[in-house]
This record gives sequence, structure tokens and C-alpha cells, in this order.
Amino acid sequence: MAIEHKVRQVEELFDRLDFEISNFKSETKLHCLTGCGKCCSNPEIDASPLEFLPWALHLFLNGKAEETLLELNNTSITTCHIYRPLALLEEYNGSCSNYRYRGLICRLFGYAANRDKYGKLRLATCKIIKEDQSENFNNTEEAISKGLYVPIFTDYYMQLTQIDYHLASIILPINQALKMAIEEVLQYYAYRPFPDGMANIA
Repeated sequence: MAIEHKVRQVEELFDRLDFEISNFKSETKLHCLTGCGKCCSNPEIDASPLEFLPWALHLFLNGKAEETLLELNNTSITTCHIYRPLALLEEYNGSCSNYRYRGLICRLFGYAANRDKYGKLRLATCKIIKEDQSENFNNTEEAISKGLYVPIFTDYYMQLTQIDYHLASIILPINQALKMAIEEVLQYYAYRPFPDGMANIA
């Protein structure tokens, strides 16, 4: 499958999820705090290369793939390369530098559920939402138990594997996933025509 086609399929999956999450947020009134980046600053986030393939292709088309790959190869920082804290001493306050191309894990966390060992759906969200929006959180948990639709992590990752089983099944620390996504794009276009007849821009 052509890499552009894979990217379109991933983006279509993201569009469906974004629509579902928008409805879920409207129904539950749960929301992230403005400027909060605590979950993004977690150094132990894992992801698949496939969910960042749209991001990698975007970099490639803008001539920034090799530069970004070099940065990833030369950094020892384990927090997400795309996350931008406001300051060194304010790592929990910041934002995604490429929000449109954030990964599946970034979209799901906070507004999607996992199943516990009894098969019950549990909303996977942060401590800040649980404590600062406790009434809405508790009401949401009850509503989910009564049938309120909520996106489910495993369902969406299963849909991702249907696009490219190999790239979706590899789960890596997030910066390694970013790196592999870029490498996949660079390798693909090493001996193929560039999209839309573009000159070599990588």
C-alpha cells in the first residue's frame, strides 16, 4: 500500500475519533485545563510508529524530516519531542507543537476507556480531571456503566492494525516511535517519485 494511502486511512480514523470525542466531551462536560501539559510531559508514553506516520509525512513534505530525525538521534530526553513546555521550570505547562498531527495515544487519553479485569469500562484520564472535575468524572463513570458511548483504546488500536499490522503492532517509547515513522517515510521515498511530482525536498 502506498504510504500516502496509509496516511489518509490513519487521518480518516483520527477524524472519526475526534468526532466521537467531541460528542463525548459535550455529553460529559469533561475537559482538559487550558495550557496543561502534564500528561504530555510523562517520559514513559509509548506509541506506535503508524499513528505518527501523518506527522512524519508532513515533516517530509515541508523539508524537515532529516533535520528532525537528527534531533531525535541526538537527544537523550525521553519526553515527547513534539511537546513544548512553557519553560524548563514549568514542564507541566505547555502545548503540542504539532497538535494537528498528534498521535492516537494523545487523542485517546482523557476521553477513552479501557476494560478492567472484570470487563467493566473504566475511563482512562488524568488525576487532575478526576480531582478537579470530580462530580463530572463520577457522573461520567456512572453514565458509561449505564451505556453511554465512550471510545475504547483497544478498539481503536485494533482499527489501526488493520491499516498496517506491522507498524501498528510495534509499541515503542514515543520518541523512538517518532523516529521510526520518519525513517519509514524517508526509506519509502528513497527510490520512489515524490508526491505530486515534487522535487527532492527531504
